[in-house]
Amino acid sequence: MKRMILFCMLFFCSSMVLTAASHRTLKYKQILKTIRQLKAMVKDKDAELLHTPENLVEGCLYTAVTCFKRGIQKLQPRSSQENTNFNKAIRLINKFTYGDPGEQCESTCESYEKKTPKKFLKGFENLMQ
Repeated sequence: MKRMILFCMLFFCSSMVLTAASHRTLKYKQILKTIRQLKAMVKDKDAELLHTPENLVEGCLYTAVTCFKRGIQKLQPRSSQENTNFNKAIRLINKFTYGDPGEQCESTCESYEKKTPKKFLKGFENLMQ
């Protein structure tokens, strides 16, 4: 009887760990899907160039995510017809959080090269993958 209870507890705990990991995976997949949708809706011509983090080192991931989230605010929809879906996508990405590891990164957002909105979103997509 004790073995059966122990086995059930072990099974329950391991299933909870797997569920937590899959939640994070689903969250990243949803963000990736949203970024891809934004690439189709974003105004690319005559738009503001955005600082695009590339070739990141491990300690600078938090800074890169912060730069991308700031840049997302500057994007504009290609047409007014796409405005509602565009705003929903922006809100969803704004809810995305990445824990600050407490490490200091030498790079700032302004140190990265400025690129077009579509290349900016491609860089964000690469980071999320």
